[in-house]
Amino acid sequence: MATVTQEYGLWINGESTEGTEVRELTEPATGEPLARVSMAGEQDVDRAVEAARAALDGAWGKTPPNERSRLLHALADAIASNRKELAELESRNVGKAISSVKAELVQAVENFRFYGSAIASIAGRSNPIGGSLLFYSLKEPVGVCGQIVPWNYPLMMATWKLAPALAAGCTVVLKPDPATPLTALRLAQLAGDVGIPPGVINIVPGDGPTTGAYLVRHDGIDKVAFTGSTKTGAEIMRLAAAPLKRITLELGGKSPNLVFADANLADAIPSSVWSIYYSAGQSCEARSRVLVESSVYDDFVQTFADAASRLKVGDPLDAETQVGSLISATHRDKVHALVEQGVEEGAEVVIGGEPADGAGAFYPPTVLAKVENRMTVAQEEIFGPVVTVIPFEDERDAIRIANDTKYGLYATVWTGDPARGHRLAARIKAGSVGINMPYTAFPGIPFGGYKQSGFGRELGLETLELYLETKSVLVSTGAKPYNPFGL
Repeated sequence: MATVTQEYGLWINGESTEGTEVRELTEPATGEPLARVSMAGEQDVDRAVEAARAALDGAWGKTPPNERSRLLHALADAIASNRKELAELESRNVGKAISSVKAELVQAVENFRFYGSAIASIAGRSNPIGGSLLFYSLKEPVGVCGQIVPWNYPLMMATWKLAPALAAGCTVVLKPDPATPLTALRLAQLAGDVGIPPGVINIVPGDGPTTGAYLVRHDGIDKVAFTGSTKTGAEIMRLAAAPLKRITLELGGKSPNLVFADANLADAIPSSVWSIYYSAGQSCEARSRVLVESSVYDDFVQTFADAASRLKVGDPLDAETQVGSLISATHRDKVHALVEQGVEEGAEVVIGGEPADGAGAFYPPTVLAKVENRMTVAQEEIFGPVVTVIPFEDERDAIRIANDTKYGLYATVWTGDPARGHRLAARIKAGSVGINMPYTAFPGIPFGGYKQSGFGRELGLETLELYLETKSVLVSTGAKPYNPFGL
């Protein structure tokens, strides 16, 4: 088991420092004490922004691209070398099955490797524009970035945000969720250990309405990147308007998983089970609406429920566990309240549907059948291990139901007809569509949403542009100076 330091400070300007208050954290799976962590107040955010600005104007701003690349690869190596400690710390802090956390750590490493290599792609362009004028452009970091990450993927989301920002030459003040800051703080320590200068990465845990809001409004922040709920994203847009800041928002989802009768159900069913339960359903792109062609609906529901009922729920640190705890008892109660509302609206509980007995914030894999897409459970993000199974009649009906949501983050299509898969990928309103495979996020492939699932993209080369300014330079190459007024 990882050794947990009992006291955690903020991380500002390359060192651990006290914050405004200290908060007790408990393990979601046991309810036992885990750590005492400093929380940041406004003056702490001020210190962090000041440190980030000094690093941008100083050591980091003078670091050449090849050295930034080396440092990002060195940080990837450090994450890999400390993966056992990080996995156990994340699993205990979030309550997530350690098997899932280990997979997330693989991507965390690859995120830094991808953007460490992508630094070589940052370049302006040049060309003559006629006569004696030459144009060229420069790419410069947008500045000091405020980044806010959620509690469901604390470490992996931190790497999603930090890697492209650092590759672009920006500095960062990152606010993890106050319930799950431990791996972000450890990541910042590792960054310092490999030689990333003080002030480049600053970590300020704190509550969203206070610390987060102050960070977004701060005059010293040039860009805000946020992952979290659509409601909070809308508030961030409002707060970032004065003074005006660039924004990237990766928000909520109610992602559909479309299963046609001609699909290979031997692949589609276990993959569909994984697509909703792999992080106990606490994932923005979880395929929480399974749309099934009516001719195979009943058989699908029974086989899916049988498979889900065999998932091992329990101790997050047990390598055999497949579904861990929810983040808190309060969140578990919200999940259960939505399930009860679904039943009131006519949904049928096939398996699950009741909180687990005993310690910890566990909720069993739950399958709701006889669901209509108008129901609350089919429209609202439950963010738990709850799937709604909805029948459709034909391809047109499937597209209609899939798009009948305010969200548009991800979709998966299962079909034996390749042409149909591509037709649906073109017509489903989602930032990403998977065809006959359940996986969602890979370094190098842009990830983000349509509609109220946000805007901007994570993980791709396009993400670098969100952390860069383009400066145009016009040069006279003529032998005589310009004198347009004839003076």
